[in-house]
Amino acid sequence: MNTNNKLKRANSYRLQQELLRNKALKKGVNLIAPETIFLSKDTIFGKNVTVEPYVVFGPKVKIGDNSYIKSFTHVEGAKIEKNVTIGPYARLREGTVLKTNSKIGNFVETKKSNIGNNSKVNHLSYIGDTIIGNKSNIGAGTITCNYDGIKKYRTKISDEVFVGSNSSLVAPVILGKKSIIGAGSVITRNVKKNSLALTRSSQAEVKNYKRKSK
Repeated sequence: MNTNNKLKRANSYRLQQELLRNKALKKGVNLIAPETIFLSKDTIFGKNVTVEPYVVFGPKVKIGDNSYIKSFTHVEGAKIEKNVTIGPYARLREGTVLKTNSKIGNFVETKKSNIGNNSKVNHLSYIGDTIIGNKSNIGAGTITCNYDGIKKYRTKISDEVFVGSNSSLVAPVILGKKSIIGAGSVITRNVKKNSLALTRSSQAEVKNYKRKSK
Protein backbone atom coordinates (compact mmCIF):
# COMPACT_ATOMS: atom_id res chain seq x y z
CA MET A 1 0.00 0.00 0.00
CA ASN A 2 1.50 3.33 -1.04
CA THR A 3 1.72 6.42 1.15
CA ASN A 4 -1.28 8.18 -0.44
CA ASN A 5 -3.56 5.20 0.19
CA LYS A 6 -2.37 4.96 3.77
CA LEU A 7 -3.13 8.64 4.31
CA LYS A 8 -6.59 8.24 2.77
CA ARG A 9 -7.38 5.31 5.05
CA ALA A 10 -6.07 7.16 8.09
CA ASN A 11 -8.14 10.25 7.28
CA SER A 12 -11.22 8.13 6.65
CA TYR A 13 -10.78 6.38 10.01
CA ARG A 14 -10.21 9.71 11.79
CA LEU A 15 -13.39 11.15 10.26
CA GLN A 16 -15.38 8.06 11.18
CA GLN A 17 -14.19 8.29 14.79
CA GLU A 18 -15.12 11.97 14.98
CA LEU A 19 -18.64 11.16 13.78
CA LEU A 20 -19.03 8.30 16.27
CA ARG A 21 -17.75 10.44 19.15
CA ASN A 22 -20.06 13.32 18.27
CA LYS A 23 -23.00 10.93 18.07
CA ALA A 24 -22.18 9.59 21.55
CA LEU A 25 -21.73 13.08 23.00
CA LYS A 26 -25.07 14.21 21.58
CA LYS A 27 -26.69 11.21 23.22
CA GLY A 28 -25.32 12.37 26.57
CA VAL A 29 -22.32 10.05 26.99
CA ASN A 30 -19.62 11.76 29.05
CA LEU A 31 -16.48 11.17 26.99
CA ILE A 32 -13.54 12.67 28.87
CA ALA A 33 -10.92 13.67 26.27
CA PRO A 34 -13.00 12.20 23.41
CA GLU A 35 -10.14 12.44 20.93
CA THR A 36 -8.40 9.62 22.85
CA ILE A 37 -11.43 7.29 22.90
CA PHE A 38 -12.09 4.90 20.01
CA LEU A 39 -15.53 3.50 19.22
CA SER A 40 -17.05 0.91 16.90
CA LYS A 41 -20.06 1.52 14.66
CA ASP A 42 -22.18 -0.79 16.79
CA THR A 43 -21.16 0.52 20.25
CA ILE A 44 -24.35 1.05 22.29
CA PHE A 45 -24.41 3.38 25.31
CA GLY A 46 -27.09 3.70 27.97
CA LYS A 47 -27.82 6.84 29.97
CA ASN A 48 -25.31 8.67 32.18
CA VAL A 49 -22.27 6.67 31.05
CA THR A 50 -18.78 8.08 31.67
CA VAL A 51 -15.69 7.03 29.72
CA GLU A 52 -12.25 8.20 30.80
CA PRO A 53 -9.37 8.83 28.34
CA TYR A 54 -7.65 6.12 26.28
CA VAL A 55 -10.45 3.57 26.14
CA VAL A 56 -11.01 1.36 23.08
CA PHE A 57 -14.34 -0.25 22.19
CA GLY A 58 -14.19 -3.14 19.74
CA PRO A 59 -17.24 -4.63 18.01
CA LYS A 60 -20.41 -5.83 19.75
CA VAL A 61 -20.27 -3.80 22.97
CA LYS A 62 -23.37 -2.72 24.89
CA ILE A 63 -23.06 -0.53 27.99
CA GLY A 64 -25.88 -0.02 30.49
CA ASP A 65 -26.98 3.08 32.37
CA ASN A 66 -24.77 4.76 34.99
CA SER A 67 -21.68 2.74 34.13
CA TYR A 68 -18.17 4.13 34.50
CA ILE A 69 -15.24 2.98 32.38
CA LYS A 70 -11.79 4.06 33.50
CA SER A 71 -8.68 4.81 31.44
CA PHE A 72 -6.69 2.36 29.33
CA THR A 73 -9.46 -0.21 29.15
CA HIS A 74 -10.18 -2.36 26.09
CA VAL A 75 -13.66 -3.81 25.61
CA GLU A 76 -14.93 -6.08 22.83
CA GLY A 77 -17.87 -8.44 22.48
CA ALA A 78 -19.14 -7.61 25.97
CA LYS A 79 -22.49 -6.82 27.53
CA ILE A 80 -22.30 -4.41 30.46
CA GLU A 81 -25.40 -3.84 32.55
CA LYS A 82 -26.31 -0.92 34.86
CA ASN A 83 -24.08 0.70 37.51
CA VAL A 84 -20.94 -1.19 36.49
CA THR A 85 -17.40 0.09 37.08
CA ILE A 86 -14.52 -1.10 34.89
CA GLY A 87 -10.78 -0.46 34.96
CA PRO A 88 -8.38 1.18 34.72
CA TYR A 89 -6.24 -1.10 32.54
CA ALA A 90 -8.94 -3.78 32.19
CA ARG A 91 -9.49 -6.03 29.19
CA LEU A 92 -12.95 -7.45 28.52
CA ARG A 93 -12.94 -10.02 25.75
CA GLU A 94 -15.70 -11.61 23.71
CA GLY A 95 -18.47 -13.30 25.68
CA THR A 96 -18.11 -11.23 28.85
CA VAL A 97 -21.32 -10.27 30.66
CA LEU A 98 -21.13 -7.90 33.63
CA LYS A 99 -24.33 -7.86 35.65
CA THR A 100 -25.74 -4.86 37.54
CA ASN A 101 -23.46 -3.29 40.19
CA SER A 102 -20.52 -5.56 39.38
CA LYS A 103 -16.96 -4.27 39.31
CA ILE A 104 -13.89 -5.13 37.23
CA GLY A 105 -10.71 -3.50 38.50
CA ASN A 106 -7.22 -2.74 37.27
CA PHE A 107 -5.27 -5.31 35.22
CA VAL A 108 -8.17 -7.75 35.09
CA GLU A 109 -8.90 -9.79 31.95
CA THR A 110 -12.19 -11.59 31.31
CA LYS A 111 -13.26 -13.92 28.51
CA LYS A 112 -16.52 -15.87 27.97
CA SER A 113 -17.51 -15.16 31.57
CA ASN A 114 -20.58 -13.96 33.43
CA ILE A 115 -19.94 -11.85 36.54
CA GLY A 116 -23.02 -11.66 38.75
CA ASN A 117 -24.79 -8.79 40.48
CA ASN A 118 -22.67 -6.98 43.08
CA SER A 119 -19.67 -9.23 42.44
CA LYS A 120 -16.12 -7.87 42.28
CA VAL A 121 -12.90 -8.82 40.52
CA ASN A 122 -10.72 -5.95 41.64
CA HIS A 123 -7.06 -6.64 40.87
CA LEU A 124 -4.65 -8.52 38.63
CA SER A 125 -6.83 -11.49 37.70
CA TYR A 126 -7.77 -13.67 34.73
CA ILE A 127 -11.37 -14.91 34.58
CA GLY A 128 -12.03 -17.17 31.59
CA ASP A 129 -14.90 -19.55 30.80
CA THR A 130 -16.40 -18.78 34.21
CA ILE A 131 -19.75 -18.10 35.81
CA ILE A 132 -19.64 -16.01 38.99
CA GLY A 133 -22.78 -15.67 41.07
CA ASN A 134 -24.00 -12.68 43.04
CA LYS A 135 -22.11 -10.86 45.82
CA SER A 136 -18.88 -12.79 45.32
CA ASN A 137 -15.41 -11.32 45.78
CA ILE A 138 -12.43 -12.51 43.76
CA GLY A 139 -9.10 -11.62 45.37
CA ALA A 140 -6.04 -10.13 43.71
CA GLY A 141 -4.01 -12.45 41.53
CA THR A 142 -6.74 -15.08 41.09
CA ILE A 143 -6.54 -17.17 37.93
CA THR A 144 -9.11 -19.53 36.45
CA CYS A 145 -6.98 -22.25 34.86
CA ASN A 146 -9.37 -23.06 32.03
CA TYR A 147 -7.04 -24.66 29.45
CA ASP A 148 -5.06 -27.88 29.73
CA GLY A 149 -3.34 -27.50 26.37
CA ILE A 150 -6.06 -29.39 24.51
CA LYS A 151 -9.50 -28.40 25.80
CA LYS A 152 -11.16 -25.47 27.60
CA TYR A 153 -13.06 -26.11 30.85
CA ARG A 154 -15.52 -24.08 32.90
CA THR A 155 -15.39 -22.74 36.43
CA LYS A 156 -18.53 -22.03 38.44
CA ILE A 157 -18.33 -19.71 41.44
CA SER A 158 -21.61 -19.56 43.35
CA ASP A 159 -23.19 -16.68 45.29
CA GLU A 160 -21.37 -14.95 48.17
CA VAL A 161 -18.07 -16.74 47.61
CA PHE A 162 -14.80 -15.22 48.83
CA VAL A 163 -11.68 -16.21 46.90
CA GLY A 164 -8.45 -15.24 48.65
CA SER A 165 -5.59 -13.55 46.82
CA ASN A 166 -3.18 -15.43 44.57
CA SER A 167 -5.45 -18.45 44.13
CA SER A 168 -5.59 -20.76 41.12
CA LEU A 169 -8.90 -22.43 40.27
CA VAL A 170 -8.19 -25.45 38.08
CA ALA A 171 -11.24 -26.09 35.91
CA PRO A 172 -13.56 -27.86 35.76
CA VAL A 173 -14.39 -26.87 39.33
CA ILE A 174 -17.40 -25.61 41.30
CA LEU A 175 -17.21 -23.40 44.39
CA GLY A 176 -20.34 -23.76 46.50
CA LYS A 177 -22.41 -20.92 47.94
CA LYS A 178 -20.72 -18.91 50.72
CA SER A 179 -17.52 -20.95 50.44
CA ILE A 180 -14.14 -19.39 51.20
CA ILE A 181 -10.86 -20.09 49.40
CA GLY A 182 -7.75 -19.39 51.47
CA ALA A 183 -5.15 -17.11 49.92
CA GLY A 184 -2.46 -18.83 47.86
CA SER A 185 -4.51 -21.97 47.22
CA VAL A 186 -4.59 -24.22 44.15
CA ILE A 187 -8.11 -25.63 44.00
CA THR A 188 -8.55 -28.79 41.91
CA ARG A 189 -11.74 -30.26 43.42
CA ASN A 190 -15.25 -28.94 44.00
CA VAL A 191 -15.79 -27.02 47.23
CA LYS A 192 -19.01 -27.51 49.21
CA LYS A 193 -21.17 -24.61 50.33
CA ASN A 194 -20.27 -22.86 53.60
CA SER A 195 -16.81 -24.50 53.52
CA LEU A 196 -13.26 -23.22 53.80
CA ALA A 197 -10.85 -24.74 51.29
CA LEU A 198 -7.12 -24.12 51.23
CA THR A 199 -3.99 -25.80 49.95
CA ARG A 200 -0.96 -24.32 51.60
CA SER A 201 2.38 -25.69 52.77
CA SER A 202 3.29 -25.19 56.41
CA GLN A 203 5.55 -22.24 57.03
CA ALA A 204 9.08 -23.17 58.10
CA GLU A 205 11.33 -20.89 60.11
CA VAL A 206 15.02 -21.24 60.96
CA LYS A 207 15.91 -19.23 64.05
CA ASN A 208 19.04 -17.10 64.13
CA TYR A 209 19.73 -17.88 60.51
CA LYS A 210 22.83 -16.32 58.98
CA ARG A 211 23.26 -15.81 55.28
CA LYS A 212 26.31 -17.35 53.67
CA SER A 213 29.04 -14.87 52.88
CA LYS A 214 30.71 -14.75 49.49
